[in-house]
Amino acid sequence: MNLLKISGSPHVHSDESTKKIMWRVNLALVPMLLTGIAYFGLNALLISIVSVACCCLFQWLIEKFILKVPSTVCDGSAIVTGLLLAFNVPATADMIWLVAIGALVAIGVGKMTFGGLGKNPFNPALVGRVFLLISFPVQMTTWPSVGKWFPMTTDTVSGPTPLGILKEGGNIDLPTLTEMFLGHMGGSLGEVSAIAILIGAIYLLWRKVISWHIPVAFIGTAFVFSGILWLVDPTAFVDPVTTILTGGIMLGACFMATDMVTSPMAKSGQLIFGVGCGLLTIIIRNWGAYPEGVSFAILLMNAVTPLINRWCKPTRFAC
Repeated sequence: MNLLKISGSPHVHSDESTKKIMWRVNLALVPMLLTGIAYFGLNALLISIVSVACCCLFQWLIEKFILKVPSTVCDGSAIVTGLLLAFNVPATADMIWLVAIGALVAIGVGKMTFGGLGKNPFNPALVGRVFLLISFPVQMTTWPSVGKWFPMTTDTVSGPTPLGILKEGGNIDLPTLTEMFLGHMGGSLGEVSAIAILIGAIYLLWRKVISWHIPVAFIGTAFVFSGILWLVDPTAFVDPVTTILTGGIMLGACFMATDMVTSPMAKSGQLIFGVGCGLLTIIIRNWGAYPEGVSFAILLMNAVTPLINRWCKPTRFAC
């Protein structure tokens, strides 16, 4: 008699379920969604709705007509992918329809090609985001100016992000640290407000959906590495606090690098993973062609996760 049942990750040895975990992640993303709507208006809400709806639709169609397996849309993972994809794009009217293309790539290529949740080696939302960035660079780098609280629409005139200003060698028009922390600056829909990200991350830590290892290693490494560069040449490099509060480091460290499917299983492996993400992010930001490097850093570290798992093996439990 076959006593072994082989299934895809995540493997949770408790009364938890994948569905419970995914819906908790969705709940943790609500503060970022509300902040995005508050700063960028209805475009942020429409982009999020389109992204989530398309991710759910594409996953259902692929499971029903191609894989011919029972639908898993209700487990909430497609909603997580849809929200994270929406949070990684500018809140401009052009992105409302382009995000549907990103959703197709995220679900169809980044997730279902490998068999669905638990089998994908790369974070699906980041796969969709990088595809959009490479395929539609103008739309993905056209940032709306930040409006007042709860604007009905946002100014479609491009407003530079702090990373864009720094990449061009300027720092006169940078937002204050308080504005960066609260989110009153240009950027992707869900990455601008550090406090909203922290609220969601604290909730996930409290519910033990994630552990502290990857976020602390990621953010800490980026802080230390950028701090060293800044101390060496303050005129050429950005101070570490600004580095952490601008761009997608906070969002990536807390919500995408911690993906339990694409990150290492052992705690020691998670620390290595986080350190690698932090180093690659700062390297790409300072010497790469793009002002941001979080998405590329996480995807590169996703690729070496199997090697990290092989080196840092988790504790084995007796049968």
